[in-house]
Amino acid sequence: MFALSGYEYFLGFLLVSSLVPILALTAAKLLRPRTGGPERRTTYESGMEPIGGAWIQFNIRYYMFALVFVIFDVETVFLYPWAVAFNQLGLLAFIEALIFIAILVIALVYAWRKGALEWS
Repeated sequence: MFALSGYEYFLGFLLVSSLVPILALTAAKLLRPRTGGPERRTTYESGMEPIGGAWIQFNIRYYMFALVFVIFDVETVFLYPWAVAFNQLGLLAFIEALIFIAILVIALVYAWRKGALEWS
């Protein structure tokens, strides 16, 4: 039936994963409240009235903190498949993972010394 046999499940998964967000957005549009007004268009910030403009400069430390978090979050994504297949990979993969972790520890020490992890 298909020119590429064996991809029927992939096609089904692709169709379902495309339909779920479309259905969710359509349902949200149909079920949302229709009332509007000036109250709805105002800026909401933690229940407090906003003070000043929205275009202010933030301290670079917030961005650095987020970047360090993302880097170590990506580390977890790379280490998870390695941990799953640990028994089949052998000693060389273990050494490579240790080198990878050592590089990330060096980066963490560098960020720590530069003050990227200081919140205040």
